[in-house]
Amino acid sequence: MKQMLKGMITIVTGAGRGLGEALSYGFAQEGAIVCPWDIDEENLNKTAGKLETMKRLGKKAKVDITDEKQVSKEMELIESEFGGIDILIANAGILYSYEITEFPEDRWRKIIEVNLTGYFICAKYAARLMKKKRKGVIIQINSKSGKKGSYWNSAYAASKFGGIGLTQSMALDLAPFGIRVNAICPGNLFESPLWQKSLFQQYSKKWGISIEEVKRKYVEQVPLGRPCTYKDVINVAVFLASDRAEYMTGQAINVTGGQEMR
Repeated sequence: MKQMLKGMITIVTGAGRGLGEALSYGFAQEGAIVCPWDIDEENLNKTAGKLETMKRLGKKAKVDITDEKQVSKEMELIESEFGGIDILIANAGILYSYEITEFPEDRWRKIIEVNLTGYFICAKYAARLMKKKRKGVIIQINSKSGKKGSYWNSAYAASKFGGIGLTQSMALDLAPFGIRVNAICPGNLFESPLWQKSLFQQYSKKWGISIEEVKRKYVEQVPLGRPCTYKDVINVAVFLASDRAEYMTGQAINVTGGQEMR
């Protein structure tokens, strides 16, 4: 089959593990030249090594997306080497779970800083390069928590609600320049490190039930009867990044198996 993203210069933030790593490989398989970004150098090198084996590695970079100077510098280096970028996948994000009256202020601020301000900074500098070509695609990896409040996840939901507002606003700002901006709102990605190493354990402890019971509790909420997978998200992301979605901007697409329909 024809590669839908052949030769497209693509930045993926949070590319070192989890969904970001999977998106990097998925876009590479579609022919994109992937520039992986991550704050964790060890994970970053692992992803970059596989992309190099696939002959789809652009320029890897250890980047703190909340540091405007770092983001600006890396964008300039990519422009110098590749002439610009075609696609930004703003995937990097964090989550800490607390009941609202127990939420530490420093962790609240960190979530907003990474998930919302980091997205803004990356999109700002990507859009500057895209405006020169009058073409480009920005995709934020949002969440079903960007559509509906989330139990014990007030900061995360707030950051994701804000991300959809930012996506829609940027779509209006950038439409005259041929730049499309959309968000993807996945359901529960049980295969992700976030669930495997944190959320299952947290929810099991909070509710006094086993991890298997936690899984069953969440799956029972999904009309299609299974959790979201990386492949589910990659399929939608590739479509949104391709010319087949050329009339779509300002959208927040649910990939939730029917759990969220707004």
